[in-house]
Amino acid sequence: MEEAIVSFAIERISDLLIHEAVFLSGVREEVERLKDELQRMQSFLKDADRKQDQDERLRKRVAKIRDLAYDSEDVIDAFILKVAHQGGFQGIINIFTSICTKPFHLQKIGMKVKTILKKLEDISKNLPAYQISGEGEGSTSISMMQQRLRRTFSHVEEEDVISLESMTEDVLAQLMKQEDRLHVVSVVGMGGIGKTTLARKVYKHNVVKQHFDCFAWACISQKCMPREVVHGVLIKVSSPSKEERELIDKLTEDELIKKLFHVLEEKRYLIVLDDIWKIEDWEILKKAFPPGKKGSKILFTTRIKGVALHADPCNSPIEIPLLNVDEGWRLFKRKAFPENTTESHARSREFEMLGREMVIKCRGLPLAIVVLGGLLATKKSWAQWEKVQRNIHAHLNEVELQNQPYGAVNGILVLSYNDLPYNLKPCFLYLGHYPEDWEISKKELIRLWIAEGFISSSLESGGMSMEDVAENFLEELINRCLVQVCKSDYTGIGAKTCRIHDLLRDLCVDKAKKENFFGIIQPPIDENSAPSLDVTLTASMARRIAIHPRRYVCLKGDRPNLRSLLLFQNESLVELDISKYFSFKFLRVLKVVKRDILSDEEWNVSSEIGNLHHLRYLGLECVGKIILTRSIGKLKSLHTLRVHSYEIKISFNVLFKLERLRHICLYDDVNMCLGARDSLKNIETLKYITIEDLIENDAVLNFTNLRSLGIKFMRSKDVVLFLKALIRLHRLQSLYLVMKKFLIVSYQDLEPLSQCHHLSKLCIEGKIQEDPHLKHHVLKFVPANIVKLILWNSELKQDPMVVLEKLPHLRILKLCTISYMGTKLICSTNGFLQLDSLMIDRLIKLEEWEIEEGAMPHLRSLRLVRLLKLRMFPEGLSYLTSLQELKLKWMKRSLVQRIEVIDGRKGEDFSKVSHIPSIQIVDTEDD
Repeated sequence: MEEAIVSFAIERISDLLIHEAVFLSGVREEVERLKDELQRMQSFLKDADRKQDQDERLRKRVAKIRDLAYDSEDVIDAFILKVAHQGGFQGIINIFTSICTKPFHLQKIGMKVKTILKKLEDISKNLPAYQISGEGEGSTSISMMQQRLRRTFSHVEEEDVISLESMTEDVLAQLMKQEDRLHVVSVVGMGGIGKTTLARKVYKHNVVKQHFDCFAWACISQKCMPREVVHGVLIKVSSPSKEERELIDKLTEDELIKKLFHVLEEKRYLIVLDDIWKIEDWEILKKAFPPGKKGSKILFTTRIKGVALHADPCNSPIEIPLLNVDEGWRLFKRKAFPENTTESHARSREFEMLGREMVIKCRGLPLAIVVLGGLLATKKSWAQWEKVQRNIHAHLNEVELQNQPYGAVNGILVLSYNDLPYNLKPCFLYLGHYPEDWEISKKELIRLWIAEGFISSSLESGGMSMEDVAENFLEELINRCLVQVCKSDYTGIGAKTCRIHDLLRDLCVDKAKKENFFGIIQPPIDENSAPSLDVTLTASMARRIAIHPRRYVCLKGDRPNLRSLLLFQNESLVELDISKYFSFKFLRVLKVVKRDILSDEEWNVSSEIGNLHHLRYLGLECVGKIILTRSIGKLKSLHTLRVHSYEIKISFNVLFKLERLRHICLYDDVNMCLGARDSLKNIETLKYITIEDLIENDAVLNFTNLRSLGIKFMRSKDVVLFLKALIRLHRLQSLYLVMKKFLIVSYQDLEPLSQCHHLSKLCIEGKIQEDPHLKHHVLKFVPANIVKLILWNSELKQDPMVVLEKLPHLRILKLCTISYMGTKLICSTNGFLQLDSLMIDRLIKLEEWEIEEGAMPHLRSLRLVRLLKLRMFPEGLSYLTSLQELKLKWMKRSLVQRIEVIDGRKGEDFSKVSHIPSIQIVDTEDD
């Protein structure tokens, strides 16, 4: 982690040397020396980061380096701020030309840099060439002990097996496949989820024992020792005599690999490689494994999906899900009430409610449930259970598993953190600032990572933006089973929202506290507490603060080194006076929501916000009107502007002068006139804006990097001009079109969209006029590459399915409020071959819906809302065998009752939906 912090400081210094070099006269040499010294430190930190937890002296040295990196960053940011407040570059030049001696602020930066250099040199004397001279006192023995304790064995009896039946069948099915090539079967999941348990169960299965000629189990772990692994497997599969064993023991690694390869050539074998972490380890080990007899297999367990996919790209890894609440409770009972006695059964009934609450806190992680159950098995009183329940996560991380040190839940999970590359560690820790169970928006997270400086602009290359790099980082965290996907994006490939397991969040919070990376202010829930909590900001506090208010919080004092202020949930409970900008002069991220502004009131955002020169992410939200002054044009570092309000007043001419601005998200009608500006080329997101006076000079073509656009039209003539220009914006992927004030557009107006082959997401809100003289359907303009389509208020008379079901890539379709005014919809055979999700909402005239056999073969989610004239659920619902969920809202009560089971009696149409696992019915309407 410290390596990443030092890297951030180096990047800031590099930016200074490149962009403000002219203003460093007299101190440039010291600043360059500081950069060089910090770069040398990185080589030391690569080794130290893995070992500091085991060596107190090393930990203190690393902390000093981290603090000096923070100091370096502060010095640079203070200088940049000074330049900005001196009237810009020309102001500084005027100072240089009018004063013969070195300006005072340059003397000051020079002195601070020299002080930091002196401290770094003092550390350097104890660490020659910044290489760790030894392992550190006790670190070797501790590391070896951890390695031994992490080893797994095939013979260990496993009693804590819950809900692995279906997973076992999946693994067995793959192991029994008869293939000529060597097949690698992989079991993937986060630490503690039961990968080894599942592998062991399969390994000992009778069907497996009868199918394979020979078997071997090898534990790999993070520090793979190839010779030992190959040696162990060779001994198990060859059963050598004493003399043969002595010869084997003398073989080199390469000789052992060749020997094992030869032994396995004529056998159908099963080798389990448990807990493998690195692709490089597999690349070494695979040389020992021939195709063997038909059907030979390697069984992997790993936390890293990429390792599994690399080993066998032809087969999808088997991913173990978290336990549901009932499965978790069954596992907990086995551990907490092990004795089948009257006393334990009575205690089970008495403590069940408390126990169930604690099991829910484990969030389905088997290791956590086992540890918790084992701990509570030793507690006999209600008071003892309640004490554990009050601080359950702390207890899980303190208890020893099976009387072994480093066996607690945290000790297992921290292995995944330690294995992260240095540039992923701050990205992962940052997830801890979100509240528990928070569903995290991918877009917001990526923009925050960039604003925090976690994503280096130097990584942009080959057409990849910082956003692309950040998305790859998130995918890697998901790949490593450290982040869970909540909702997939419209492509079905990436994540739309994600979350982090509570126990991993605890790990993030604990690490962040130790690293002074971020702090969380969360007032305790206590009826006897004061109605408000005063928090005094001090220099010793973390550089990022997240506030989770349960009651009123008042921020006081100065914290000029604060980089981020993140507010969650009820933000109106936080008092923040942004006019005292000097208290937040280095702020990079600011999210403020004012709930106390009513819809008819105004929030005049203080002009002092323009003095937050380092601000990169600004989020403002209120119910009333937000007025942003022209001072926002001083925010030269701003990357993302997100304003959510009933009405917004802002000057676009000022905004488009901000050359680093990439994302403008304004959730209201904001009028603008597009002029030709060079800075427009950096804009990637622009929504939602109203164009009243479009300048006919192809100004939109300046948005060369635009990916997502939301635009509202007042005049039909602007529509066709604008859409024709969009054809040339080849990076545009998402388009939201709104027709304002009863504006009606025709097919001819929208026809240019058919040439926007780069579009994958399209939303159109407004009436589409149908021409009776047209020989083709009015929706013929929809591009063939569309993956997600939303229609609002279109008032179509022709059945939209006729055209839409032929779109080859369409996965998500939403027909919303009066988008179709006909009485019948037909989904034809072989139509909608890729459709995954369908929503039909408030089609006020729809009476009949026909689904032919073979239509929508991959549909998983169907939502029907307020279709009050629909006479019957379609018979064809029974054909949709892949359908996983059906959601009904504000539907006629008499219609809904036809598919319900009431008092044990099935409705007349129950057979149409009996195959659907999840049916949700909300707020039915009277007939």
